[in-house]
Amino acid sequence: MPKISNKGLQMPESPIRKLVPFAEAAVKKGKKIYQLNIGQPDIKTPEKALDAIRNHSIEVLSYSHSAGFESYRNKLAGYYKNTGLPVEPKDIIITTGGSEALLFAMGSITDPGDEVIIPEPFYANYNGFATASGVSIKPIQASIDTNFALPPIEEFEKLITDKTRAILICNPGNPTGYLYTKEEVKKLADLALKHDLFIVSDEVYREFAYEGAEHHSIMSLPELAENAIMVDSVSKRYSMCGARIGCLVSKNEEVMKTAMKFAQARLSPPTFAQIASEAALDTPQSYFDEVIEEYTLRRNILVEGLEKIEGVKVATPRGAFYCIAELPVEDADDFAQWLLEDFDDQGETVMVAPAAGFYSTPDTGKNQVRIAYVLKKEDLSRSIEILEKALQKYNN
Repeated sequence: MPKISNKGLQMPESPIRKLVPFAEAAVKKGKKIYQLNIGQPDIKTPEKALDAIRNHSIEVLSYSHSAGFESYRNKLAGYYKNTGLPVEPKDIIITTGGSEALLFAMGSITDPGDEVIIPEPFYANYNGFATASGVSIKPIQASIDTNFALPPIEEFEKLITDKTRAILICNPGNPTGYLYTKEEVKKLADLALKHDLFIVSDEVYREFAYEGAEHHSIMSLPELAENAIMVDSVSKRYSMCGARIGCLVSKNEEVMKTAMKFAQARLSPPTFAQIASEAALDTPQSYFDEVIEEYTLRRNILVEGLEKIEGVKVATPRGAFYCIAELPVEDADDFAQWLLEDFDDQGETVMVAPAAGFYSTPDTGKNQVRIAYVLKKEDLSRSIEILEKALQKYNN
């Protein structure tokens, strides 16, 4: 039999999705599952986006420009300028989700054997993107005791070698919900300039900042114009995960020229999804105000509920819609599978994402889970109740 590539064998499974077969089996047995494992918002997609699809009369579903519709890029640049970011249409390439933007970034700035420094825990697919690009991740651990704040900048500097090409951050963070302060972003910028590195900032949760906190984009620093690469997406902002539309943004002309070759190789982003995404930019601020209010309520219900469970430690997120919880178990993978296979409370159980897959350092985060608070408050309250009963039974 022909051999599978080493790269393919090394591709990690998704900690978010690998338990799906067990969940499917549980549903077939009649169990109801509260899905806390995946960041699929239940917030309704803006009507303007849906109407743009419903009311569009296309006779030929054609390619778009490889960089995406010019009209969309113009409008998107306007959105960024309204948030204080000096982004021009030429600084934007529309991609098939934020995932493709990250792959374009990796492909444009790294060669096989190069290194990228990433604070961990981090979005699990960064492991996969690095493997696909032949890049080594150099992790630097953030701590649950500080809500996963940026580790000391001196620790970053210790990891820099002649193979280091970039620092990659997610702001606000998936899976931690941590929102970097202006001072933290500036420290990273100063380090990047000192060592001539890129900073790739995944900002797909930029709209989700709580308690009046402000999001500070890497693109807001003019001195970092040649070093900054931003990844963005409509998935979470407009509850349009299925649209698969994101973008790569940089003022660095060489980066954009190189990324454009990757964009041309995959031809173009999807047409209908761009139509919906362009229309979504007309969504009024009131939509986001309501969403932030709802997620703040959900976050408070979840964090306060988890803190009442004996042996559970939880980091309080200030952005995105995830938190990391440390459970009184040795192996969260085993516990998560047990929840689906062997446990229910009145025919109901919960599904969580084991956090070990959000780390690059082996045997780290084994007693942690990521929880997405994307369910309505009644379901979150019920999920906490189920989780508490499950932990009691599992440990006895």
